[in-house]
Amino acid sequence: MSTETRAERLDPEVVRLAWILVVGAVAPLLDSTIVTVVLHTLGRDLTARVSDLQWVSTGYLLAVAMVIPVSGWAVDRFGGRRLWLAALLLFLAGSLLCGLAWNIGSLIAFRILQGVGGGLMLPTLQTLLIRAANGRALGRLMAVVTLPALVGPILGPVIGGLIADHLSWRWIFFVNVPVCLAAAALAWLWLPDAPPVDVTGLDVTGLLLLSPAVAALVYGLARGGDVGGFAHVAVLVPVAAGAVLAAAFGHRSLRAANPLIDLRLFRIGSFRASVALLFVSGLALYGSMLLLPLYYQQVRGQSVVATGLMLIPQGLGSLLARGFAGLTDRLGPRPIVLAGAALTAVGTLPFALAGPHTSALVLATALVVRGLGMSAANMAIMVGAFQGLDRTRIPHASTTTRTAQQLGGSFGTGVLAGVLQHQLATHPATTAGQSAAYGRTFFCALALTALALLLGLLLPRKPVT
Repeated sequence: MSTETRAERLDPEVVRLAWILVVGAVAPLLDSTIVTVVLHTLGRDLTARVSDLQWVSTGYLLAVAMVIPVSGWAVDRFGGRRLWLAALLLFLAGSLLCGLAWNIGSLIAFRILQGVGGGLMLPTLQTLLIRAANGRALGRLMAVVTLPALVGPILGPVIGGLIADHLSWRWIFFVNVPVCLAAAALAWLWLPDAPPVDVTGLDVTGLLLLSPAVAALVYGLARGGDVGGFAHVAVLVPVAAGAVLAAAFGHRSLRAANPLIDLRLFRIGSFRASVALLFVSGLALYGSMLLLPLYYQQVRGQSVVATGLMLIPQGLGSLLARGFAGLTDRLGPRPIVLAGAALTAVGTLPFALAGPHTSALVLATALVVRGLGMSAANMAIMVGAFQGLDRTRIPHASTTTRTAQQLGGSFGTGVLAGVLQHQLATHPATTAGQSAAYGRTFFCALALTALALLLGLLLPRKPVT
């Protein structure tokens, strides 16, 4: 057997570990797609505006982004198995409390708790698997790791629609309970118990700078829709404060011996480009997850069940992207990312140009193309981020890549919700007016995808061997 063939194969023990962890990852990734499809129902039942509703998603993503930097330190300090079980229990508790929420404020608060659990889970999964794989066949490994993200867009909208149509919206959170319990049982029985290692203390100062920085930036951008634009003082003040805190965090991190996020990794060109791309992909991915269900319900007049069915093509496109995993190992990330970003743009354009009576078949075809492009690009970006890194730097790299994507998601949800709120307020409350408002908002998402194309040129042309 050639060296190249051995490098492309995954060790059976790594595959077994991956499936144990993927069961747990199903919960937060399925939850995200279930929640987005019932936002319209939540707004009606809890009497909330779009600008308030977006915090159900943004608050969750923000909590995920805030806790991810702690995960790299926590994996070494407490051991991967203990951290994984603790994260599952936090996500379970948050899900139960979300199902018991009594108003929009309490729901957002409990979603933040849920986000803490979800934020610890995904980078822990990534760190454990990439360490176990020892840098081999990363493209194939990402295909296994991202399976829940591919299945989620297929099953999530349908499950969410059926629950909202036949049960209370509260059950969209209660369905996480059996998944979390099953994942915890598998981890308790078969997840290897790597012992904790001696690590230095947590960079609390860095955490205290980064957390309010991101919160202020996201809050300021999300206020844009409420105050009629992003040039308002209510937007500029928190954004400026967040920028100052972020700069202070960067200054400290470059000089600290054990920083919360190791910014020295950005000296590696492929890593730097991958992180920028992950941020932009988060903007486009999570922002559009907010737009698409609302578009089908508010403009097309679809029920929640029909909306779930309408979103299945995007999930099918994501599933097709698994065929690109082996190509990434052989060709390198750049061509796959460029092709994926181009397909995402092509799949988004019909929504930007759509009218109230645009063919449903045209939109469904666009979603297949969009799902294929986004998933292929995301898998390739992650491969580019970890190429050439030694084991000691993997926890910091996992932390940084996940943080970048979740921050992008937080910004994307906040910005596009703000743009949509402003567009809806300035267009007539008619079907044609709402269609135009959504079209302009989709053009903003399209511009973000175009930015990803430019950044993709900075990735390695060929795989690192």
